[in-house]
Amino acid sequence: MLITLDKTVNTPLTEQVVQRIKALIDNRALRSGTCMPSIRGFSSSHNISRFTTVQAYDQLVAAGYLQSRPGSGFYVTSQSIATSRAKPTVKLDQAMDVLWLLRNTLGNPSTGRIDPGSGWLPHNWMDSSGIQKSLRNLAQRPARYLTEYGTPQGYLPLRQQLQQSLARYQIQAQTSQILLTMGATHAIDLVARYYIRPGDTVLVDDPAYFILFGTLKSYGASIIGVPWNTDGPDTEKLEKIINQYKPKLFFTNSILHNPTGASISQAVAYRVLQLIEKANMLIIEDDVFGDFHPGEISRLATLDQLKRVIYISSFSKTISASMRVGFIASSVEISQQLTDLKLLSGITTSEINERMVHQMLISGQYRKYLSALHKKLQRAKEQTLNNFDNLGLKPYIEPEGGLFLWIKMPQHIDIIEMSNQAVKQGMMLAPGNLFSPHQEPSQWMRFNVASCNEKQYWELIHDYLHNKL
Repeated sequence: MLITLDKTVNTPLTEQVVQRIKALIDNRALRSGTCMPSIRGFSSSHNISRFTTVQAYDQLVAAGYLQSRPGSGFYVTSQSIATSRAKPTVKLDQAMDVLWLLRNTLGNPSTGRIDPGSGWLPHNWMDSSGIQKSLRNLAQRPARYLTEYGTPQGYLPLRQQLQQSLARYQIQAQTSQILLTMGATHAIDLVARYYIRPGDTVLVDDPAYFILFGTLKSYGASIIGVPWNTDGPDTEKLEKIINQYKPKLFFTNSILHNPTGASISQAVAYRVLQLIEKANMLIIEDDVFGDFHPGEISRLATLDQLKRVIYISSFSKTISASMRVGFIASSVEISQQLTDLKLLSGITTSEINERMVHQMLISGQYRKYLSALHKKLQRAKEQTLNNFDNLGLKPYIEPEGGLFLWIKMPQHIDIIEMSNQAVKQGMMLAPGNLFSPHQEPSQWMRFNVASCNEKQYWELIHDYLHNKL
């Protein structure tokens, strides 16, 4: 048996051997029960080391493709056995549209690319100098945290600082109720993994952040969208949906909602909590964009005090997407359960990152940075609104802050075609169907005001709209 190996490429020889033999077995060129060449024979015929062959065979055994019979050799395993061993429990195929966008957005970084459809600040808007200063200070004080695991719930001084931050929103929480995570996505994943079983009905905003759909679907959830108005979830429709589907969880982005930019009103928040309590549900409040809001505004957790609300936030959008730090605030019981799940699935989070965030908070650097950022975003929003106004396009709502404008394109515009054309010119847009729980057609698009005001982008959208009129 000979396979083709290429020693000039970067792919390790062991991986090449594994992939080539897997392909032969998958294509039934090697059938179940076939005796594989000996380690010495395979190594000699392919001019590779015995160590490489041993590694490859061991990996194929672990993957269920080969079976080792002591004293006899290696044999191809029945594919029914291999398939059952490798059968995944997480269904990534349910999240392919989301994965496509993430691969295209994150997989090919380019300093020259324009991303009006991105969900985060441009790198040059973030406080890189503050991060560098904080890291230098940490590096000058060698300690055990540089090499050891952190604590299960996360760095205590940061949790104490977050306790004070929550108190400013009138959310009363003990440090034992705060669990640090690797950003909001990790926090949502922990909650979803703990509560969701295949077939469970879960509510989400409609529209909402597409990564959430992918996460929930990967765990087998059946997701139902709750329409959003300019002041929060449509409570009449929410009540009907709850009565019809009997869901167990409701994931909602309450402040500077992604993608519409709206924030929940106090009246709507009260009604949502009444319906959640009556249905004996939990609500997961995603407040990842809350720090972009320039004013004081109540959260669902403010009114509920973490009885039925699991509150999630993060510094990934404001401080650093690379040094990811987020947190979950919940009841003591839920926090203990999620802490145990965090330990089992990832042990602990990075104390270096948590100390860095803590230092930026206590030094006042973060507060100053946010103050300047709010003004910068306001100017960018006004400029973006003026540009859209010149094109005759109006937003769903003019947000009080934040990154996003939710704009409806003329009915005759094919926004999927428009998005594809933009990709060819090095721009990533965010068509509205991605924000629909069921990928339904939409004329809406989300625009990031911090990434919209490049001349090249406005020339593209102007020319596209003009040519389609």
